[in-house]
Amino acid sequence: MPAAAQTPLRSVAVWLLLHSLLLSSHPRSAAAFPKGCYPSEEEGLKTFRCSNARLTEVPRDIPNDTNKLYLDSNRIPFLPRDAFRELPLLLELDLSHNAIASVESGAFRGLAEHLRSLDLSSNKLVSVSKDAFSNLKAKVNLSDNPWLCDCRLQELIRTVELAAGSSAGIVCGSSAQEEHVGKAFLQVIADTDLCNAYKKTTDVAMLVTMFGWFAMVISYLVYYVRQNQEDARRHLEYLKSLPSKQRRSEESSTISTVV
Repeated sequence: MPAAAQTPLRSVAVWLLLHSLLLSSHPRSAAAFPKGCYPSEEEGLKTFRCSNARLTEVPRDIPNDTNKLYLDSNRIPFLPRDAFRELPLLLELDLSHNAIASVESGAFRGLAEHLRSLDLSSNKLVSVSKDAFSNLKAKVNLSDNPWLCDCRLQELIRTVELAAGSSAGIVCGSSAQEEHVGKAFLQVIADTDLCNAYKKTTDVAMLVTMFGWFAMVISYLVYYVRQNQEDARRHLEYLKSLPSKQRRSEESSTISTVV
């Protein structure tokens, strides 16, 4: 091939190589983001918005330098372990108005140092372990969920720092005590220590179980004694019906056996 023809080909090859290198080093393009999601900058903070994007899970292609993440008003049903671990600079996380019913332990791992606001309001949370929020320093909004008011929720509330003004929205959706349903949870635990009540219920149940076993043992012993007494009485009547010599011999044998 003539040298003049090779020059354009080399130029194209060099251009393609440079272009591929630029793409590999450039941040993710908008095309790589889930539909309805887009990055922006608000008050000098890098923001990633996915509000009303019909998401059914936490997106994976979130820029790892994001400071504010909006996943509100979607259809996310649960938060898996390490859902946000690749976002070490996250300051604010809005998960409100989803369908979240479950939060796995470790879901917020990696966010403890910087996260300052976590919104889980208006979801379907009934019961969550306090371990899911361990070491978090963020102010948490747990309002407008159908909470089961029990010892587990009491422990959770004592573990997290509630967002200002959100406590009144934590209302009992269900409870072992019907009079608590519909009441603000902080009002309930102001009058009743649910963990102490649970402990008392457990202690009573154990006491009833132990009493039941004890009654069974006593019943068996009484039956055993009565049965032996009846056998002994029949044997004595039998001995009385024998001739005197044979009777004395068997009486001696019976006495030695009893002894």
